[in-house]
Amino acid sequence: MKGRASNLALAAAHVFVYTFRCIGMIIPFSRQPMLSTHAELLTPTEAAVVSSVDVRDVNRVIDERILPSDFYRVNPDRSRRLLAEACTLISFYFHAAKVLTAEERVRAIAAASSRLREDPVALPETEWIIRQEFLTIDLAPFLKSVHQKLAELSKARALVVEDPDILSGTPIIRETRIPVYDVAASVSAGSPMNRILAAYPGLTPEMARLAALYAVANPQRGRPREDRSPAVRGLAVSSRRTSRRKRAHEAAPRRMP
Repeated sequence: MKGRASNLALAAAHVFVYTFRCIGMIIPFSRQPMLSTHAELLTPTEAAVVSSVDVRDVNRVIDERILPSDFYRVNPDRSRRLLAEACTLISFYFHAAKVLTAEERVRAIAAASSRLREDPVALPETEWIIRQEFLTIDLAPFLKSVHQKLAELSKARALVVEDPDILSGTPIIRETRIPVYDVAASVSAGSPMNRILAAYPGLTPEMARLAALYAVANPQRGRPREDRSPAVRGLAVSSRRTSRRKRAHEAAPRRMP
């Protein structure tokens, strides 16, 4: 969480707003392409991970028509899907809130949208400066952050598989029988990495990190299944239950004979 907060603070710090003049600072990028954004559609939770915001924020930019309608779609079942390019705009809107008004951010999104439509892959080979009258904004830090998060999400997806013959189709780490959500739960609970690795032979720190990212982007639905994973010392939670009557009987003071 500290790492994510520092990244967001860094991105917000690189929103350059100047009156009458602009002192540019362009951040260099690798030439590695994004995911295939012209075909890539993200769920709201995936878009939230890539944008480094809460899923409620993703739904908000749709409900309040902050995000241009051609960057998302609403299916007949009311589920939502967003183009990967939308994440740059979403990230900018919320992380620039401390230095720009809502009106300024909306105008910047409108200006950046046309450029993102022209270049769906959005490789930042040239500067990403938005100029509006006396306002100059650098979108490069947000584009770079989205680039990195999309690459991480792609790795996490590639790591996870579902096989009906293994643990009844529970998502597992590829070429293992390690349940993804069990590892993610240990990571989110703050378990030391050495304990997690000891509990799941064959697991690496990189696998654990990507499993946690996958779980955030793809939250489980319904009642959590019973945890049958190896216990991690200090973090194991018992799944055995006792009836209320039995607990009350055990807690009641005993009479002396």
